Amino acid sequence: MNTAEGDQPAEPTAPAAAPVPAPPARKGPTPGPRAPQTAPVTEGSEEFGRVEDDGSVYVRTPEGERLVGQVPDVSREEALAFFTRKFDELSFEVELLEQRVASQALSPEDADRSVRQVKASLADAKAVGDLASLAARLETLSKLVGEQREQKKAERALRVEEAKGHKERIADEAEKLSGGNDWRNGANRMRELLDEWKALPRLDKNLDDTLWRRFSTARTTYTRRRKAHFAELNEKRDSARVVKERLVKEAESLAESTDWGGTASAYRQLMQQWKAAGPAPKGVDDQLWKRFRAAQDQFFGARDAATAAQDAEFAENATKKEALLVEAEALLPVTDLNAAKAAFRGIAERWDAAGKVPRERMKELEGRIRKVEQAIRGVEDEAWRRSNPEARARAADTVAQLEASLADLRAKHEKATATGNDKKAAEHAAAIEAREAWLAEARKAFDEFSG
Repeated sequence: MNTAEGDQPAEPTAPAAAPVPAPPARKGPTPGPRAPQTAPVTEGSEEFGRVEDDGSVYVRTPEGERLVGQVPDVSREEALAFFTRKFDELSFEVELLEQRVASQALSPEDADRSVRQVKASLADAKAVGDLASLAARLETLSKLVGEQREQKKAERALRVEEAKGHKERIADEAEKLSGGNDWRNGANRMRELLDEWKALPRLDKNLDDTLWRRFSTARTTYTRRRKAHFAELNEKRDSARVVKERLVKEAESLAESTDWGGTASAYRQLMQQWKAAGPAPKGVDDQLWKRFRAAQDQFFGARDAATAAQDAEFAENATKKEALLVEAEALLPVTDLNAAKAAFRGIAERWDAAGKVPRERMKELEGRIRKVEQAIRGVEDEAWRRSNPEARARAADTVAQLEASLADLRAKHEKATATGNDKKAAEHAAAIEAREAWLAEARKAFDEFSG
């Protein structure tokens, strides 16, 4: 018989309960079962245990009685209470496990492991109480854990199926991007797709590896094409830099030219070549453009200043020509041809000496002076026509020919009438009428020469 030192009875050795993993941290307080307190023997504890005179304590189970320990030198109630408290501790442990399983604070694997450990501790538990009910509660827990395991399995299968769809979409989109030329947004999107892939659960190894190879190959293809593009772009920019450096030198060499038309045309050609060259490296391109633009501004600024001075001169010339027009237009209508011609020659000399006028005034002013000139020339042409002996002779000859033709037609008309040939007579009459009209016009023209 084991005895403890002093007046306190020694506690018998009992198997320790399997440790239960602590639940994960939860938001807010989570109420739990109260820990068993030291208390006297509860009512009905004798139903599940008894105490021998020597302090041996037995627990009653469906399989029969089993010795759980011995507490000598104490009352039966105290000996039974000692092992009843051990049962309360086991009951508390089961209750805590029930709560954790119900709240799914434990994974099905951890929960199953904990249930099996507690079950094992019940086999030879040094405690008095309804051990059968605890075993039944643990069996219920085992079924619940099994259901949770199946639920988790189904949920994982669903997540895997969804992940499969997501990964197939990622692979499809990556392959589409790999053949495109959106080098900026495409690179950003590839990074986003990679982050999405990493956040997804793994699939069956073969399927996951197949989809990953598609995605990885697409990324590699896109990256290789993107690097080749920018390498080619850099090469083109270097070539553009050489061309633009030459264009800048040409532009600067023309900046002080005073050949306004030719140089302006040259600058237009340089600008076309500049645009065709394409962009140079960013910083270099900006510097070259500033130099090119400065040379242009210098030339066109000087041209604009010269044009402004020329415009002022042309405006003054227009004022002079307006005064000459007043003199010229006063010559009309022409009454003295020789005086008008002499006066107009003097006006024309001063007109030419006055110089150029603004382009928008040129048509108006030239039209007015040409109108005066044409009026004087018209009078001169008319006077020449009247005094031209060759023209007078031609007019007289025309009159003579028409008179002879008319006399012949009249004779034919009389003959046809006398012979009764009415048809011929009518034809000759019509011809006579036409000849008489022509003769009247010819005589009028001849009379003008006579006048």
